[in-house]
Amino acid sequence: MHIKQALAERILVIDGAMGTMIQRHKLEEADYRGERFKDWHTDVKGNNDLLCITKPEIIIGIHELYLEAGADIIETNTFSSTVIAMADYDMQSLAYELNVAAAQCARKAADKYTALNPAKPRFVAGAIGPLNKTLSLSPDVNNPGFRAVTFDEVVAAYYEQISGLVDGGVDLILIETIFDTLNAKGAIFAVKKYFRDKGIPELPVMISGTITDASGRTLSGQTLEAFYTSVMHANPLSVGLNCALGAAEMRSHIEELSSIAACHTSAYPNAGLPNAMGEYDEQPHETAHFIEEWAEQGFVNIVGGCCGTTPDHIKHIAQNVQHLKPRALPVLETAL
Repeated sequence: MHIKQALAERILVIDGAMGTMIQRHKLEEADYRGERFKDWHTDVKGNNDLLCITKPEIIIGIHELYLEAGADIIETNTFSSTVIAMADYDMQSLAYELNVAAAQCARKAADKYTALNPAKPRFVAGAIGPLNKTLSLSPDVNNPGFRAVTFDEVVAAYYEQISGLVDGGVDLILIETIFDTLNAKGAIFAVKKYFRDKGIPELPVMISGTITDASGRTLSGQTLEAFYTSVMHANPLSVGLNCALGAAEMRSHIEELSSIAACHTSAYPNAGLPNAMGEYDEQPHETAHFIEEWAEQGFVNIVGGCCGTTPDHIKHIAQNVQHLKPRALPVLETAL
């Protein structure tokens, strides 16, 4: 079954946080290094993407917990698997391999659960993060025109990531947690270029931005409508929001997006806002209650969780939306 067919039938559920689940394993430096990187010259603890190579059984296990909870779509553990982000660990050379390994971990878990219930196919989304360098903003307050990276460098980094994800067997591409639309445009350009260069059909693309505060704008200053307008040329499968906000704070933005989007809409909020310790306190039934109300209002096609959410959150969300109808796509007027 193609994901478009599944979307026409029901609200799909995407998984929750990967980092939250990795923290539960209380891994040490040696766990991240494994045998292969035991003599690596920098500390690698915290490089969660590296675990797809050194501890794949942990990553596959987390994917399976989300699938067991009812997720239809699982995201690859590749939020930072680019030559740009991996420079933090001097592991730029691993970027392609990390994406292949992560896609294979997710593929193995998804195929296992699809085989258990072929009527509920599971899909793997190749997760593309926002990068730790931005094209719209200067990191130097004394030099507003300075940029730490060029558009061509961003495109090249994303192109390599997409190549690894596709070679590893993903079903779709997810450009997520976008706080700088110009970075996202680099990712979109890389997607289009990759499939054009390879001469193969383009995989569906999901796009998910992040509204950073009560202003209703992205970090690079765009309103939600401006952000949507900026990325629609990609002809995405879905446009949505994730991260930064809890469900209570995200509601008005999801309502607005549902009224303007010509494609499917997605929403996967954090488990509330972080407390003073940076941890998330919102309980699974609370998050699910918010999202159920969005579904009843006809705002969403794809729902799930971001920071602080667990398989228990996803289980409650899946149960609360399973009998609700997905948002109907608008009928757009066409010029004669």
